[in-house]
Amino acid sequence: MAGPMGRMMAGGGPDQRSMDFKVSGRRLLAQFKPERATLYVMLVAVVLSVGLSVVGPKILGRATDLVFAGIVGRQMPAGATKAQALDSMRAHGQGAVADMLSGTDFTPGQGIDFDAVGQVLLLALGTFLLAGLLMAVATRLVNKAVNKTVYRMREDLQEKLSRLPLSYFDKRQRGEVLSRATNDMDNIQQTLQQSMGQLVNSLLTIVGVLVMMFWVSPLLALVALVTVPLSFVVATRIGKRSQPHFVQQWRTTGKLNAHIEEMYTGHTLVKVFGRADESAAQFAEQNEELYEAGFRAQFNSGIMQPLMMFVSNLNYVLVAVVGGLRVASGSLSIGDVQAFIQYSRQFSMPLTQVASMANLVQSGVASAERVFEVLDADEQEADPAVSARPEELRGRVALENVSFRYDPEKPLIEDLSLKVEPGHTVAIVGPTGAGKTTLVNLLMRFYDVTGGRITLDGVDVKSMSRDELRAGIGMVLQDTWLFGGTIADNIAYGASRDVTRGEIEEAARAAHADRFIRTLPDGYDTVIDDEGTGVSAGEKQLITIARAFLSDPVILVLDEATSSVDTRTEVLIQKAMAKLAHGRTSFVIAHRLSTIRDADTILVMEDGSIVEQGAHAELLESGGAYARLYQAQFAQAVAEVD
Repeated sequence: MAGPMGRMMAGGGPDQRSMDFKVSGRRLLAQFKPERATLYVMLVAVVLSVGLSVVGPKILGRATDLVFAGIVGRQMPAGATKAQALDSMRAHGQGAVADMLSGTDFTPGQGIDFDAVGQVLLLALGTFLLAGLLMAVATRLVNKAVNKTVYRMREDLQEKLSRLPLSYFDKRQRGEVLSRATNDMDNIQQTLQQSMGQLVNSLLTIVGVLVMMFWVSPLLALVALVTVPLSFVVATRIGKRSQPHFVQQWRTTGKLNAHIEEMYTGHTLVKVFGRADESAAQFAEQNEELYEAGFRAQFNSGIMQPLMMFVSNLNYVLVAVVGGLRVASGSLSIGDVQAFIQYSRQFSMPLTQVASMANLVQSGVASAERVFEVLDADEQEADPAVSARPEELRGRVALENVSFRYDPEKPLIEDLSLKVEPGHTVAIVGPTGAGKTTLVNLLMRFYDVTGGRITLDGVDVKSMSRDELRAGIGMVLQDTWLFGGTIADNIAYGASRDVTRGEIEEAARAAHADRFIRTLPDGYDTVIDDEGTGVSAGEKQLITIARAFLSDPVILVLDEATSSVDTRTEVLIQKAMAKLAHGRTSFVIAHRLSTIRDADTILVMEDGSIVEQGAHAELLESGGAYARLYQAQFAQAVAEVD
């Protein structure tokens, strides 16, 4: 696995391809299909709300016309008609004023009709109030749809991670994968919550306002549309410049999180080897890279809003000038121009909002693509539709001409055959990289063989479901794994059924963990974190061995399980293991040969092949590879390492 890890640490991998914004955006929207009913209701609420909002200015314009007509009418002599009053003004040289007032519906001698004005204002108030309530309903529905959609996406991602092969995680930093499941998912949720409803509202507002603008004055509507192409050019140009920077921003976030996770979990080694300064320098470098990517993305998208505001103000000036000329000519009333100026603002504001949300949307789609990359990753081979299983699970294991390679160009195991009878203990020894742990990974189907087959009690393990196969195998690794919780919970984790406290304590006693557990402040109820703080490395190993006892497996796999315990505890564990292994098939991977002298068969592996096999005494007498390993450990012979 050194090859894939080396490439991963060098910064390569699948995240280097460029982003396809349109495809990823459409795919993100497709996630809302199960929420179609909610979205349809939301859309109806938004349409009604926008419709009422765009009618509001027209109603207010009517109130303005009533007030202006009352002011003008009060200054005219009573008893004359509107036409007579205008003719009189023209006769006195006030033709321009008469033309302007010709568009006003006034009655000479009559002042402001406050009852009519009050009714219009109440109608406007009711209209805006109902529009606001409908928008609140739409916002709630959007939040409901978004939260349910992101909930399903999180579930899909979690299920996908459980179906991915071990090779996927071997080639990637753990922190980078976690960043996709946490930071990117959170960013998608925030983007959808902040932009989805607003985008729908803005787009419908643009359509509704355009309809009202053409209804009030087609000429002014065309004037207002003059600036739209300029807005479009500004938005698309800046959007294209910002897009790659948002992709780089989230990619760098993943790298930075991976570095922090590695440095935190390995902080003891960082301190021991004096790498704190180097680690800080790497953090500073990646932090600077994230700053640069984030700054470029936000700056490029941030200048969009001021540019759109400039275009909006330009639109406002054009409408005000042309509208004033239309009022002066009597073609429009003052109320209509007032309404149109409000429509102009209503038209420009959603354009500006859509443009200013471009950075948020691009950021969210960039995160969505990173999540989709995980969802699209090749999964482990599916379990057979109808899985086979041995009639009786006894633990007979056979490897028949097995071949395997991590890298297609570099064979690791070639044509390996082995038969292990039920109840036998098989010890596997050999230098690092010989393929010992790989052999166990193939048995557990963490990886599938590239040639030959492995059988369990005569049944090919590939024809069994992974759950059934692994349910019969107990495993204790060199690297202990504990989760945050009580010690009792950690031991019970190995059982496939509910267990009693008595069974947990019995397993702990069998693993010789009971004594030290009872010395802890709360005994079995002592809470530890996932790092096992408060217990030593050897004690953590004892807990994991107790977990294996409780699982009651048919096959037991011990991968350097006693490497972290002292000599006295090792002797006790060997006795416990002998009891546990009775009647079970056991595979023991060991570098300390003192732990495997009583094994039924010892396999010596070199370069993926079994070079020797036999009992401890036989192999010592043969004077081969095993004898050299044994002498190197117990006779202080000089070991030559290539």
